Formats: sequence, structure tokens, C-alpha cells
Amino acid sequence: LSSLKKFDEIKKANQAAAKKLVEDQLSSSSEDDDEDAEVKQGKILDKTFTIYTSQTDGDASELERTRQYMNEAFQSGAMTCLICIASVKRNQAVWSCCGCFCIFHLVCIQKWAKDSLFLVSSPLTDDDFGKKDYPWPCPKCRFEYKRSETPSRYYCYCGKVENPAVDPWLVPHSCGQICEREFKPSCGHKCLLLCHPGPCPPCPKMVTTSCHCKKAKPVPRRCSAKEWSCRLPCGRTLLCGQHACENPCHAGDCQPCPRVSKQRCVCGRQTAERLCASPQWQCDQVCGKCLPCGNHTCEQVCHAGPCGDCPRSGKRSCPCGKTKFTLPCTEDVPTCGDSCDKVLECGIHKCSQRCHRGPCEICRQEVEKQCRCGKHTKRMPCHKPYLCETKCTKIRDCQKHQCRRKCCSGNCPPCDQVCGRTLGCRNHKCPSGCHRGSCNPCPETVDVKCSCGKTVIKVPCGRERTIKPPKCKQLCSRPPTCHHSTQEKHYCHFGRCPPCRQPCQKTLTCGHLCPVSCHDEALVKQTGLHQSAGPWEQPSEPAFIQTALPCPPCQVPIPVECLGQHEVSPLPCHAANPYSCKRFCGRLLDCQNHTCMKECHHVTKLNSSADGKK
Repeated sequence: LSSLKKFDEIKKANQAAAKKLVEDQLSSSSEDDDEDAEVKQGKILDKTFTIYTSQTDGDASELERTRQYMNEAFQSGAMTCLICIASVKRNQAVWSCCGCFCIFHLVCIQKWAKDSLFLVSSPLTDDDFGKKDYPWPCPKCRFEYKRSETPSRYYCYCGKVENPAVDPWLVPHSCGQICEREFKPSCGHKCLLLCHPGPCPPCPKMVTTSCHCKKAKPVPRRCSAKEWSCRLPCGRTLLCGQHACENPCHAGDCQPCPRVSKQRCVCGRQTAERLCASPQWQCDQVCGKCLPCGNHTCEQVCHAGPCGDCPRSGKRSCPCGKTKFTLPCTEDVPTCGDSCDKVLECGIHKCSQRCHRGPCEICRQEVEKQCRCGKHTKRMPCHKPYLCETKCTKIRDCQKHQCRRKCCSGNCPPCDQVCGRTLGCRNHKCPSGCHRGSCNPCPETVDVKCSCGKTVIKVPCGRERTIKPPKCKQLCSRPPTCHHSTQEKHYCHFGRCPPCRQPCQKTLTCGHLCPVSCHDEALVKQTGLHQSAGPWEQPSEPAFIQTALPCPPCQVPIPVECLGQHEVSPLPCHAANPYSCKRFCGRLLDCQNHTCMKECHHVTKLNSSADGKK
């Protein structure tokens, strides 16, 4: 039983490890730098754009913005949630803004919307709460969403499939179906790409359309560029009614007539050269025509139509308005002698003077006045405001600082101090006014470059410390560190260049060239430099130093004859010296009866005429 129990535990542990390995391989933060991943990414992008470029003969250049979003979806670490400043993986639920198409974790955007709604509604009273549907903004573009639009489920980019399955052959978070979202601005057609991040490209459909002025024949054009001009003169009659539009075929209303003509003013007394587009104008002369009363003249400035009746005719009121008089227009209305009783500027008391012409005086009555904050009272003239010196101690809406305004009415203004808290990027501080809740994400972007600086990717500020540098396809341009004039071709990289594997080709003392790989920067293990203090000390790993090693002995085979001239054998160049072949000498001795029984040895050369066997 104990063995079976242990077996089940090991089995579960292995299954969990295998599942985690699969998830790590499917995540977008895994390393995709090998060539197979790049080929696979290219195939997915080509498959996504096939319908756009084949069925409608679309222009691939119009897909660049959408292609950029899809490249970021594939690139390791390029898709970053601006709320938590972490990578967005394939197997995580996400939400995409319809304004800026930025992608966030679903959990992060839900918390963001909840906090934003709380901050907006917290200053409200209990009576106002819930009466208005306050919006919450996108963290990046500040596009406003209603409370009811807060995301609660994970959908693909086109919104057709809930919880799309993770497929390594599809764009991350895509359902793989045709997008079919309506183009913006709406033209009646739908997007033909496969479910994709970012904005839909311009409509590629072909439609037959006329120019703006309708003079040219209809021609087939792309739906996204169906508005076109034939460049012929417009010819439409302008608002002046005298001239025609001479501008080339254009959209919308024609511009005002640019010509100049002589035009009379409204009263007809003066004539001036003015733009044909503005025929109505007034001179600065007073009308001066005699009114029907025969006693006064019209005081209006240049006007059209009749002057009207005399403004002093008919019944007129006294200055206080209580009594009306019927008098000739040549006589002024007298005061009635009653009290004025008009409400003064204070809005409480009335004017106590007799009926008079002109404005009423200021209110001078002594009243008991309360200050704006309501803590003090004082007897003073009604027209003077009363503000005490007490400073408000209420906490402002930031919940950090006091109001400190003199004689505050209780409706404290928003905090005017700068927040100054360090943002999540750890590089910048919040420039907004002092506020509650979390600060907005850092809007800055940082360029992450390769070693040579020719390949650049833009990442949100704060991610440059954890993002992997882009893979550069440029060749390394560093000078060689060995004796060779050029180094082996390899791609741009960080750190030291790989060891040189070219043949050494140095000239040896024997005159031959060294054939082994370059050994100017060989790693040599150093041992015995550190003596342990005792048996309790752990042995340290051996240290390696980079040093130039001498060329090895020359191994070029050289034919060498043995001492007794019995044979010729190929020997390495560094050991090409006369040698003994270990045979018996075999040469005829002076006795002419026996041969030499010594081991192969050096013999003096005989004359060519002598016997070679002696």
C-alpha cells in the first residue's frame, strides 16, 4: 500500500510538471529566437493576410499598422500590461481597448475600472449616488466607457468566441475566424482578415464612384479611397449669385467668392469695394432721419427698413416705475415723489430714497453678519463681506492634505499640490495633481536596442530592465581580438565575441604554417592557486583565464632515411632527424667473408666507384 501511494504521488508530480512545461512553451514570454519560430511566425502572418490580398487584390502596404500589432503579439515580452507592467502571455485572459487597441490583463482592467468609478463617486452624497452613470477611462488613451461596459469575460479580438483556446498556429488570443468587424468610418463592408489585434486596415473592396462635381465618368476605385477629384473646374454658382466656382473639383461646399465688387451699405449712403462674398455691410454714420413725431431724429447707426416710432411717445413711467405719464415727446418724465423701493444690490433691503434718476446707493444698514465658514458673527454694514481669519482644517479630496483656506465655506477646492509619487516604471514621478488611488501608468516609451543599435523595439517605460533585447540580423562589426585581419562572420550580440575558429596560419620555425584553430585566446584552467583553510571549506570551482598558447609542434610529414640507409619513413617535421630502423646493418666487412651484425648505425658515405655493400 505504501508503494502504491508513493507511485501515485510521483505520477501526479510528473503530470503537474509536464502541464507546466506545456504552458511555459505556449506563453509569449518564452524564448522564440530560433529560426523555426521565425518561420512559423511568418507563416501565421501570411495566413492571416491571405484573404485580404488574394480575394480582393488588397494592397499589402495598407496592412503595416495591423502587422505591427501582430508582430508585437508574437514578440517575446513586447505585449505589456500598462497597469501591472508585466508581460501578457498567451494563456492569460486579456481585454483590448477599442480606442487605442492597447491590451491589458482582464483582472487588471477590472480592478482599474472599479477603482476609477470609486474615485469619481466618492465625493457624492448619498442622495446623488447611483443617479448618474459615471464613466471610467482607458489607462492609455483615456477613452471613456460606461459602467455597464466594464469587461467581465474574456473574448477574442473580434468578440465572437469566449475564452478562445490556446493554439500555437494562431495569433495569441485570436479565434482564427474571419474578423467581420465593420470598418471605421462605416462603408457597409466588413473586415476580411482573420481575427487580429489592432485596427482593421482600410476597406479593400472595389466600388464604382463619380468625382465630387459629377462631371467625369464613374470609375472603379477602392472603397477606402472612393472620394476623388477629376481636377476640372467646379463650375457651381457661388452664394453671391453672380460668379461660378473656379476651384478644381472638390468635396463639400464651395469657398466664398474671392472677387471684389462695388457694394452699397445697408442705408445706401456709402459705396465701397468689398468682397463679393460679403455684400451686407454697415457704415458708421448715424441714420439721422426725422421720426414721425417731427421733433427728434433716428439715432440708430446705418440700418435697413423704416426707423420706427419715437421712443419718447406714448405712456412713460417715472424712474421708480410706480407712476405713468402721458406727455409730449418734448417733455421729460418728472419724479413721482414716492419712495424708490427698488431692491438694492444686497438683495435684502430696499432703497429708502425718494423716486430718483440714476442708480441707487449701496446698502448702508447695520446688520449682524455671519462669516462664510459660520464660526463667527459681527455687526457691520450690509454691503461689506465678512471673512474671518480661521483656516479650514478639513482634508481635501486627496485624503492627504488640509484645505488651509481662510474662512472656507466647507466646499473645499481640489488639492492643488503635485502628486509626485514614483510610478510603476520606477523612472518617473506622477505629474498629476494630488489624488487618491493608484497613479496612471507611465505614458513614456523606451527604446531597447541591440548591441550595434541598428535594431530597436519600443517598450513601456520600466520594462527595459526585464525585456530581452531584440534579435539583430546585422553582422558583428567589432574588430578581431586575435592576430587575424578579419573575424568569422556572426550576428550582432552582447558580450565577448565567440572564440576564433579560423586556422592559425602563423609561420613556424621550420617554415610551415600552423594548421590548428586560432589559439590566441584559449581558456586555461588554473588550479592550486587557493589553499583551503581546512577540511570544512568547500572546494572552489577552478578558475579559467584567457591567454595565448604557443603553436603546437609541426606535424607535417617529412620523408627521412634511416642511419643505415635501409628505408625512408615519413616523420613529423618537429622530429625529422636521422634514426635507427633497428635492423642488422648487413654490410660486408673488410674480411670479405662476413656481414656487420650491429644494429642499424651511421656509416660514412663511400665513393661512388667503391662497392656500395662494404
